[in-house]
Amino acid sequence: MHFQGFWLCLGLLCLSINAEFMNEDVEMADYNENSEETVVNEDELFSEIKYKTPQPIGEVYFTETFDSGRLAGWVLSKAKKDDTDTETSIYNGRWEIEELKEHPVPGDRGLVLKSRARHHAISAGLAKAFVFADKPLIVQYEVNFQDGIDCGGAYIKLLADTDDLNLENFYDKTSYTIMFGPDKCGEDYKLHFIFRHRHPKTGVLEEKHAKPPEVDLKKFFTDRKTHLYTLVMNPDNTFEVLIDQIVVNKGSLLEDMSPPVNPPKEIEDLSDEKPDDWDERAKIPDPSATKPDDWDESEPAKIEDLNVNKPDGWLEDEPKLIPDPSAKMPVDWNEDMDGEWEAPLISNPACQVGCGEWNPPMIDNPKYKGVWRPPMIDNPSYQGIWSPRKIPNPDYFEDDHPFLLTSFLALGLELWSMTSDIYFDNFIICSEKEVADRWAADGWRVKRMMEKANEPGVLTQLRTAAEENPWLWIVYIVTAGLPIALVISFCWPRRAKKRYEDAEYKKTDICRPQTKGRLEQAMKEEKGALEKPVNLEEEKKQSDGEILEKEEADPEEKSEEEIEIIEGQEEGNKSNKSGSEDEMKEADESTGSGDGPVKSVRRRRVRKE
Repeated sequence: MHFQGFWLCLGLLCLSINAEFMNEDVEMADYNENSEETVVNEDELFSEIKYKTPQPIGEVYFTETFDSGRLAGWVLSKAKKDDTDTETSIYNGRWEIEELKEHPVPGDRGLVLKSRARHHAISAGLAKAFVFADKPLIVQYEVNFQDGIDCGGAYIKLLADTDDLNLENFYDKTSYTIMFGPDKCGEDYKLHFIFRHRHPKTGVLEEKHAKPPEVDLKKFFTDRKTHLYTLVMNPDNTFEVLIDQIVVNKGSLLEDMSPPVNPPKEIEDLSDEKPDDWDERAKIPDPSATKPDDWDESEPAKIEDLNVNKPDGWLEDEPKLIPDPSAKMPVDWNEDMDGEWEAPLISNPACQVGCGEWNPPMIDNPKYKGVWRPPMIDNPSYQGIWSPRKIPNPDYFEDDHPFLLTSFLALGLELWSMTSDIYFDNFIICSEKEVADRWAADGWRVKRMMEKANEPGVLTQLRTAAEENPWLWIVYIVTAGLPIALVISFCWPRRAKKRYEDAEYKKTDICRPQTKGRLEQAMKEEKGALEKPVNLEEEKKQSDGEILEKEEADPEEKSEEEIEIIEGQEEGNKSNKSGSEDEMKEADESTGSGDGPVKSVRRRRVRKE
């Protein structure tokens, strides 16, 4: 039993140590579509990360990695916002091609927005226009807010294929088909998906906004990691928005956009007016109710408490503030220029209890009833809330295929930001999800592996979390103390139980086998004792009296543990005595001796006990 307890304690101790100090050099880094992770060793990870510029497979409309270090094919805008001449309206924000500031992958570069509080505009043409027909649209790129984000966006615009498209004049009013990407200002974190739908009757382009994602987007703006943003639009009018290859928003272009693509069949008649006698009151005062005769409206809501007297020592003639007697006029004070100098006011030290006019406190007036008003009843003439009549919508249409949008021919970034060093990388526009996933595996996943390899260990993360939320220290202490308490409870039982076991162990030592030699020695001693029966009886009484006096003198000094041990010993002594008697009888029978005195001694001992 003791060995089992030892191994149990040792096992619990090992488990607690393993859970507390797990190997920090082992982390993850391989994602599949279901966000599965593969654990790898950190040292091996660095040696295995060999970045190679992603190469598209299959049909693509646009790709860009910036690994060449040149902005080949990209055009900086020379336009002015809103065609004004002010300095702030110029698109003069600076762009650079750089590596990531933290955890860079050797050989990998991206496009970085470098200026604060300036307008930025840059764009690039597609290899060929994307025409919305029978193929899905997949747009994917990476963003890293390297310094966090105060107010600004990192969204892209897919510029419509129009006759007047000029990338050098790209600005906020340039026609676009889709706008997609993250945006933040204040505490409002957004992930835009907006498409412009042309009204088939009026020809006006209307913006349709997807419903907000039902996930917390804050961490994607604040963790300073590279995140992958993906938009998927399908010919069946469905869409998906993904972050790091995980769906965060999806729905229908017909049902989950605001305002909806198709207008209502009926609209309100703006020429309709509410009749003058239309009664919208659901409740009215009861015309048959009258004010009670004893209703006194003149009673105030508060009255003075007449049971309170002015405190002793209240000085009504003393001011609450007096000029500071220790203050002196400054040496450079000029009364002609600065006016008459006055000492600053301080609290009157004489006002220990109070100063000024004393007024008793105000209490609620028990006689107050207020202005009488008749009770409210249901209005028998109630007609409901008026609304204009409905008429057929002259602009009504039904578009069953909103996916068939205006084709686009370029991709552009038109941004304003109060934070610099926003990193963009690995743009791709294609029609096959497998192509986009392979592109992400060769680019974004490598960055993700590098970030994971450089993440702090478990203990460091716990300490950082506790610094932000001090109450977590309590959770840590309880979590760490629980296995220790379990180990102590299993390995060190109560002292009373141990004492009791020791006592039982000692009791068994008393029960010794009675040999023939010992029996003969015992008989001789008892025979000698019979010769002095009086002395034995007196000795016994004397010993019994001493024990009784000791118990009466100190009955409460024994602890509960000692009482349990004594009771156990008494039970053991009884069993030992009965066992000794049986053994002595058996010894008598075995000897077969006719020694009368010895037999009488045996009988006398049995009677005594």
